[in-house]
Amino acid sequence: MNDDTLRGRLVVATPALADGNFAHAVVLLLEHSAEGAVGVIVNRPTETPLATSVPEWASLAAEPTLLFLGGPVQPEAVIALARMYGPTEDVEQILPGVGVVDLSGDPTRIGAAIAGVRVFAGYAGWGAGQLEDEIAGGSWFVVDARPEDVFSDEPETVWRGVLRRQGGVFTTIPPDPTAN
Repeated sequence: MNDDTLRGRLVVATPALADGNFAHAVVLLLEHSAEGAVGVIVNRPTETPLATSVPEWASLAAEPTLLFLGGPVQPEAVIALARMYGPTEDVEQILPGVGVVDLSGDPTRIGAAIAGVRVFAGYAGWGAGQLEDEIAGGSWFVVDARPEDVFSDEPETVWRGVLRRQGGVFTTIPPDPTAN
């Protein structure tokens, strides 16, 4: 990876982002290169219990124990993130303490290394240069990610919380740009 990668960072939807799929979205970027970017929306729980989707992993689910909507691309595909106690070869680290876990693996074998799992249906994807153009156009803020952003037990507060954490002008951004 080059030094310009956004892998492991968050892109946070600005209030001006008109795409309904991404209004108030907070996306953890799992991959970012010259070919494009892939991430998951970390603040969109569904009403589907994780036990319904991947029952073998339900005992390791982080609260809330629901399936999350990772994005509009391939909603039938699932991506799982794990909050780890420490490095493990079974989890590809994305940021310190958080990585992608292969759901085809044995949860009982790696369960001791994992503090919690969050499963996402679908993902957010951008082609070559598309995310960079959207960032330059004012659709996304780019900020550092923390494990608690990905594994918040109150995902509906993540968008506002991430912005407030940035300080300054970010604390004054209204959820609705027409409220200015």
